[in-house]
Amino acid sequence: MSKPVDLGSVKEGSYVIIDGEPCRVVELEKSKPGKHGSAKVRLVAISIFTGAKKSYVSPAESRIEVPIIDKRSGQIISILDNTVQVMDLQTFEVFETPKPSEEEMAQLGGNFVPGAEVEYWSVMGKNKIMRVKGGST
Repeated sequence: MSKPVDLGSVKEGSYVIIDGEPCRVVELEKSKPGKHGSAKVRLVAISIFTGAKKSYVSPAESRIEVPIIDKRSGQIISILDNTVQVMDLQTFEVFETPKPSEEEMAQLGGNFVPGAEVEYWSVMGKNKIMRVKGGST
């Protein structure tokens, strides 16, 4: 799910959809309108799910899609080779999501163990663990 917004209103740190992939804007440059053209916006963004760097250039008055991010809490049920089973703490629905890399786990903070409470984001039908809230008790 997404909603359209004016490209000129996008700020650094916000989220946009580039090539069907939700991305976080890390660099933004706005040029002034020239004699025969309109103001342009150049942005560089990093994909939430793949970490790929993407760039986008368009007139400032054009529209761009912004993903609707559903931030939820869950509990790790089990950790498999390359997936993690998480149970949503509101709906008690259990789903599998890709296991974060070693580098991402270091940034999550806390103990990444079964029973730990995590914050996960649900964006465009995909889920990603964003941080560990606490370890098992």
